[in-house]
Amino acid sequence: MPEAKADADGRRIYSIDRATAETSIAISLSLDGGDIPPLADEESRSAEKTAPRKHATQFSASQQIDIDTGIGFLDHMIHALAKHAGWSLFLRCRGDLHIDDHHSAEDSMLALGSAFRAALGPATGIARFGHAYAPLDEALARAVVDISNRPFSVIELGLTREKIGDLSTEMLPHCLQSFAQNARITLHVDVLRGANDHHRAESAFKALACACRMAAARRQGGQGEVISTKGVL
Repeated sequence: MPEAKADADGRRIYSIDRATAETSIAISLSLDGGDIPPLADEESRSAEKTAPRKHATQFSASQQIDIDTGIGFLDHMIHALAKHAGWSLFLRCRGDLHIDDHHSAEDSMLALGSAFRAALGPATGIARFGHAYAPLDEALARAVVDISNRPFSVIELGLTREKIGDLSTEMLPHCLQSFAQNARITLHVDVLRGANDHHRAESAFKALACACRMAAARRQGGQGEVISTKGVL
């Protein structure tokens, strides 16, 4: 996959279309927020600011977010991820939900991971490591990220329900694993406490967002440098 080049304002932006026999996905992502290109398909043009507000749509002075995977709770999680990471993100998935939620959830996060990696470009001049705690009422999650080019993940969410909304809870750790795989990051996410599975899941995605934001931040004075004793990632 080709890497993105920063735009005239230095923002790291990438768009991707991913189509298989099971899903069709379009993504436009800016790691630095701001305006982003609309998605090409006719339905996705409803993402304009004048469109009726949907449950995972939010436009502000610094971010544009419009998520529609066909799975409401997954939309909610990706919305939280984009918001707290400081991204602008349009994401559309049309998948085989008549079978189940697996392909749509997995492929959405694989495609988002690919877009993250491509938008990031060469892993130079960035912090590389990020970590964050995120509470949501009684729940508390911790996420640690290394933009390592070595995909690996350990995800412990401790969920007990079979589903949250229309999303199988077994897909939530798998979604995080899928993102880490294609983003080519090392990712550890642990929910440390929490009685409510909605809160546990949401705190995990928010912690990931904040950790990604820290890891992808540009290092002052470190332009062009790779943060590795090997000199390469």
